[in-house]
Amino acid sequence: MKYKTLVARVRKAAKAKDVPFEMRRQKGSHQVWTCGATPVTIPKHKEINEITAESICKALETELGEKWWR
Repeated sequence: MKYKTLVARVRKAAKAKDVPFEMRRQKGSHQVWTCGATPVTIPKHKEINEITAESICKALETELGEKWWR
């Protein structure tokens, strides 16, 4: 999955649930974002491994709802 696609998908879902989604910091090739109260680290690469993208989406289930990315 492309980095831009993942961030856009999370941003759209967060907006639909009225949950803030903001980048907190960037260090090296990773960014720390918060979705509501849940922090998540997203690698800043053109392509993100599908397994990594799915684990990022699962980490956000508490804020965006179960299986929100499917």
